[in-house]
Amino acid sequence: MRTTGTSPLVQQAHSIAELAGQRAEKAEAARTPDPDVVDALVAAGAARHFVPISLGGSGGTFAELKQAAVVIGARCPATAWCAVVAALMTRTANHLPPAGQRKLWAGGQDTLIAGGVMPRGVAAAVEGGWSLSGSWPAVSSSERADWILLSATVRATDGPEQRIFLVPATDARVDRTWDAVGMQATGSHTVAVEQVFVPDTMAFPASALTELETPPAGPDGRAVPLPAVNTFLFALPMLGAARGALRYWKELTGARLQGRPGAYDPVLAHYADVFARSSSEIDAAELLLDRIAHVIDTASAVTRADVARNQRDCAFAAELLLRAVDRLMGASGTSGHSTGSALQRLWRDIHTAGSHATLQFGPAAAQYTRTELMHTN
Repeated sequence: MRTTGTSPLVQQAHSIAELAGQRAEKAEAARTPDPDVVDALVAAGAARHFVPISLGGSGGTFAELKQAAVVIGARCPATAWCAVVAALMTRTANHLPPAGQRKLWAGGQDTLIAGGVMPRGVAAAVEGGWSLSGSWPAVSSSERADWILLSATVRATDGPEQRIFLVPATDARVDRTWDAVGMQATGSHTVAVEQVFVPDTMAFPASALTELETPPAGPDGRAVPLPAVNTFLFALPMLGAARGALRYWKELTGARLQGRPGAYDPVLAHYADVFARSSSEIDAAELLLDRIAHVIDTASAVTRADVARNQRDCAFAAELLLRAVDRLMGASGTSGHSTGSALQRLWRDIHTAGSHATLQFGPAAAQYTRTELMHTN
């Protein structure tokens, strides 16, 4: 395993962040990722980050992805979201049969994969594979992807089961439905397919992603189930957004405080409370996420207890980050609320990201309690 920070994605994160920040307003208006930004992400290795080294990929770590996503997210959380989703979809595609992996990466390891992992489609067995139909909302980067990973329900003799399918983007239709108030530049539109043939080699059981006892090995040969990592990845753009919001708030507020008297000053006391509390919450959230990255990068096996704790900590970190940015926004004055302000864009983005189902504290707390106190699944 490489030393954290040596990947091209980490090394180029600042230049990608700069470009993404410059193009953010345009990308929001278009409601799709800027093509030059996507090209920069792919060139830096976002798509190949979790492709196994044996197949020519980076075999990257979660800590490295976290470093890059936070830097990028501080300028454009939507771009950071697209980066982590691309990496997650690549890691998910590692569960394809060997022949499917070879086909997927036949044109190179920088294949960009988008995905709809909720089972919104149906598939029927046909000779040599499957006939897949369905409609999947909120597929990030759907207009920029080369392949799309889709989850569907299959009717089996012993009851319905869920399977994962990889289809070329050219076999899918993208309906431009993404109208969220935040994360507009993710282009998370609806993907639809109608009776598309998917060979057996381009499909696998969804249980391969969630099995906690004997999960298939990931790109580095270690068994890390999807539930241990997906919530972590979704929290990273939020951490980036919070870091960016704190920086912009400091710029706005610092100018106001210049020349304030040295004696007790209620205005300074107010801003001091906002700054200290919010920066502390952001630091605390990052420490939680760093712990998770260390566990999933280094543990010989990720246990059910690890998964429950990871999900709890990610949901709690999301709450900390939302609270911190809300406080900053509330103390930003009219300048922060300007339609042209980067602070209000980051505020919108972090709230949309934080609304993701996997980042809600209630379900995570219940699962953690069941695991730790009741010893149930």
